[in-house]
Amino acid sequence: MSDTYLAPARTARGLWSDARHRLHGNRVVLAATGVIVLIALVALLGPAFSPYADDSLDWQHLAVPPQLEASHWLGTDRLGRDLFVRTLHGVRISLLISLLASAVSLVIGVTWGSVAGYIGGRTDDWMMRFVDVLYSLPYLFIVIILTTVFARGSLTVLLIAIGAVGWLTTARIVRGQTLALKRREFIEAARATGVGTPGIIARHIVPNLIGPVAVYATLTIPQMITFESFLSFLGLGVQEPLASLGSLINDGAQEMQSAPWMLLVPAGFLVTLLVCFNLVGDGLRDALDPRDR
Repeated sequence: MSDTYLAPARTARGLWSDARHRLHGNRVVLAATGVIVLIALVALLGPAFSPYADDSLDWQHLAVPPQLEASHWLGTDRLGRDLFVRTLHGVRISLLISLLASAVSLVIGVTWGSVAGYIGGRTDDWMMRFVDVLYSLPYLFIVIILTTVFARGSLTVLLIAIGAVGWLTTARIVRGQTLALKRREFIEAARATGVGTPGIIARHIVPNLIGPVAVYATLTIPQMITFESFLSFLGLGVQEPLASLGSLINDGAQEMQSAPWMLLVPAGFLVTLLVCFNLVGDGLRDALDPRDR
C-alpha cells in the first residue's frame, strides 16, 4: 500500500473568474474604484444637501473662500455662485458626456473592426484605408469643426463629435483580435454548421473580444474626460449657464491669483478622476492578461 499523499486537484478558473480574483486582491484598484463611485454618488446626491442651486447668485458673498457660516463649503465664484454645487454639476456633465462618448466610440469601433477583420479581402482594405484617412486628419480640428458648425454648445453635438471620431483606435485593436480569432477551431465549426457571417460576428467574435475591449474602454474614459474638459476650457464645449470641469477650470484660471480655490476645486476633482480611471484600467489590463495566469 503506497503512502504517497495525493494533494487535492486545484480547480481551474476561467479567465473572468481569475481576473475577478486578481482584482479583489488589488487594493489600489479597489481604492480607485471606491473613489470613483464616491465622487459619482456625491455628484449625484450632494447638491440636494446644499441650500443653493447651481445658478443661484449670492451677492453678499462674491468670490469668497470656503466657509461654513454661509454654507459655501467650497467657496463661491466671482458672481457669488456656490462652487460646491457648480463643481458637482460639472462632474455630472463631464462624466455623462465622457461615458456616452466612450460608448458611442466602442459600438462603432467594435462593429467596424470586427466586420473588417472577419470578412477580410478588399472589404478589409477599403474599410481600414478609410480609418487611415481619418487618422491622417487632425483629431482636434475635426471635433472643433463639428462643434462650431452644428449648434455650438449643444451637449448632443458635443457627444456625437467626440464619440464619432474616437472609435479609430478601437477599430484597429478589434480588427487585429478578429484576425486571430477567425482562424480558431470554434469559428470553423460554426461556419461548417451553416452559421452566417452576421451570426458568427455577433455570437462568436464579439463575445470573445470583451476582455481587450473592456480594458480599452476603461482607458478611453479618462481620455474622453480630458478631451471634453479641453474643449470646454477653450469655450467650444459646455456653455453657460451649464458648467463642466473644463469650463470651471477656465473660470478659475482667470482668478487664480485672487481666488485660487476657484481653480483648485475643479482641477482637484478632474485630476482625481483621471488618476483613478487610469489605475482601474491598468489593474484590469493586468488582471485580464493571460500571460500572467
